[in-house]
Amino acid sequence: MTEQAVSMKIAIINGPNLNLIGTRETEIYGDQSLDQYLAKLGEDFPDAELIIQQSNIEGILIDWIQEAGKNCQGIIINPGGYTHTSVAIGDALASIQIPVIEVHISNIFARESFRQHSYVSSCCKGVISGLGLDGYRLALMHLLNA
Repeated sequence: MTEQAVSMKIAIINGPNLNLIGTRETEIYGDQSLDQYLAKLGEDFPDAELIIQQSNIEGILIDWIQEAGKNCQGIIINPGGYTHTSVAIGDALASIQIPVIEVHISNIFARESFRQHSYVSSCCKGVISGLGLDGYRLALMHLLNA
């Protein structure tokens, strides 16, 4: 009898303006689109079922967090600008029981002072900041091996 690998369902939730990665401020975020990178990530990790979502709307992100909390084994979240403003996203993350990794493409701690505070970090198992798009791969590797 052949044993099949168990697939983990991981939600990758991206906040505002991350749909513009690849064309927006390429000196900070690079010139590869997030969609292209995450599609390749899914190919590289066939044992993971990736649920990839992006919205510019805070309430939609909260709905996805709550849904992932019921149906996934982990979340990778890049809340974008909501990192620094959304108590509600932090509250949504605090209300779920699955591990969450916060990812930022740029090093938010080396940028403007208002970007150096996160309302979501305290609700996350870990934070990856400043490693470019590779932060998503590192977060996924951690969740799959946890």
